[in-house]
Amino acid sequence: MSKNALVSFKGTKNINTEIQLTGSKSECNRALIISALSKKLVKVENLSNAADTVTLNGILNKLGVEGNEPGGDSKLKTANSELVDVGPAGTAMRFLSAYLSAKNGNFLLTGTERMKQRPIGILAEALKTIGADISYAESEGFPPLNIVGPLDQKTAQVKIKGDISSQYISALLMIAPILPQGLTLEIEGELTSKPYVDMTLDMLAEVGIKHTWNGNLITIEPQVFKPGTLVVEPDWSAASYWYSIAALADEAEIALPALKEKSLQGDSQIKNIMKIFGIATTKTDKGIAISNLGLTLDTKEVLDLKTCPDLAQTIVVIAAALGKNMAFTGLETLKIKETDRIAALQNELAKIGVTLTEDNLVYTLNTDNLHFPDKVTFATYEDHRMAMAFAPLALLINEVEIEEMQVVEKSYPFYWEDLKKAGFEIGIK
Repeated sequence: MSKNALVSFKGTKNINTEIQLTGSKSECNRALIISALSKKLVKVENLSNAADTVTLNGILNKLGVEGNEPGGDSKLKTANSELVDVGPAGTAMRFLSAYLSAKNGNFLLTGTERMKQRPIGILAEALKTIGADISYAESEGFPPLNIVGPLDQKTAQVKIKGDISSQYISALLMIAPILPQGLTLEIEGELTSKPYVDMTLDMLAEVGIKHTWNGNLITIEPQVFKPGTLVVEPDWSAASYWYSIAALADEAEIALPALKEKSLQGDSQIKNIMKIFGIATTKTDKGIAISNLGLTLDTKEVLDLKTCPDLAQTIVVIAAALGKNMAFTGLETLKIKETDRIAALQNELAKIGVTLTEDNLVYTLNTDNLHFPDKVTFATYEDHRMAMAFAPLALLINEVEIEEMQVVEKSYPFYWEDLKKAGFEIGIK
């Protein structure tokens, strides 16, 4: 039975703590696929303990690394598929769709009921264009996928939309070096979440894989991975919740060891965005520290989050709680995440009198009726980021109840323990 967290903060709202964050889920999941494609020539250090990473690592270890030879004659046409279940792990679903297409075997790639509602057709069709043997086991364009590999490459040229999910692009780029013809990827339209594509290419470069990027064309020739180690940085997405806590506290000094100012992670943009809310970031000998300067800026600027959509819930909730009537763009991909995050935000913000309305892809907060009841229960919609974005409101509300508290395991398993360390009281209902 799911448990709910009862979050409160008694006494002076001053936060002074040091939090050691888990490894970045985004970096880890890329590193694990790269390691598997290299047949373990590439090692991975500082693995995340996030459920998504644990799931992907377990699947890859079970599958082993033999047989990554696209274009060979060893394709298995067995009657029984090997079941590969990613659960709710969206990154694993996208990355494994490409990886299993390049691997020798017959696979049924599936996940939770919500995963079966999240589109995969754009990536699957791109893989089929290249030569992958993929079919939809249930609904057209959605998981589960029947995959028979390794793919027999028909072309090195493939087009893919850039404004749906950068994970589709990253999935293709990671298998490109082992394809007999390599791959030239033509990105159609505007590229959403470009920092995540940059992250993939930078990590590939760390282990010897070169690329060219001219206009909307990214090319990776057939290449061999060089032995090396990918050291995973702590998770900037997890850090964003500590920026939220700093913004909502009366005073805050929070140390976050091992985070880099110059990071591969797109969500490191939080340090610049949070200047709006009076939060300063300073480099330290150990990593970074964040502090509340006690000053927020009035801004009429529309904040564009298209390069860091995973920060959207955190930032929207902070703005709402501080009474900022801000506007946002770049939120289109939120509707196909773990839940429809736009609808989820609208539902839960209404509980504190705030509306979030959309007009021609511009989302505007109205906080004129903002109020804080003595207790509020927030639903999570099986979405880890809903839980972690709303829990810090306990600094402004006497008691916050977060439904399905275990959802944080997806990306930040020690979230509740870290909140306790910072002075929050966490009960379980």
